[in-house]
Amino acid sequence: MRRKDREITEMDDILDIVGQAKVLHLGLMDDGYPYIVPLNYGFETDEGGLVFYMHCAKEGHKIDLIRRSPKVCVELECGAKLVPGGDVPCRYGLAFASVIGWGTVGIVEDEAEKIKGLELLMKNQTGRDFAFDGRMVSSVAVLKAVIPRFTAKARRSPS
Repeated sequence: MRRKDREITEMDDILDIVGQAKVLHLGLMDDGYPYIVPLNYGFETDEGGLVFYMHCAKEGHKIDLIRRSPKVCVELECGAKLVPGGDVPCRYGLAFASVIGWGTVGIVEDEAEKIKGLELLMKNQTGRDFAFDGRMVSSVAVLKAVIPRFTAKARRSPS
């Protein structure tokens, strides 16, 4: 990380960013080019890493790419706010907090894990608990991204 003064290393602070953001950008490879798709997500931690659950249609381009290569990059950000610079354009900037991570993604087949993933997704997106049954989860694909390596950084708004 080039800007060590903006690096965030405390896991609680990283989880605050992950909890505040509402969109995960999932980066996949598509014949040598990046393919990035925004998704809603739920999350948990696992042995120091991050685990994200997302849902999507059971077929389509994203599913085809995941089946070809499970390697992914994820990006989340929150708190984006313009930092004004007055009459000097180079003084403008952006306050933000972000997490970028690398790992693998797969399609969850186990019904109980699909339910868990969708419950985490709804909890993160709405702050509420929802119950799912087998009929509900059978209509969607649930993706699980395991992200053992990640970095976080923030630029705070000036006081």
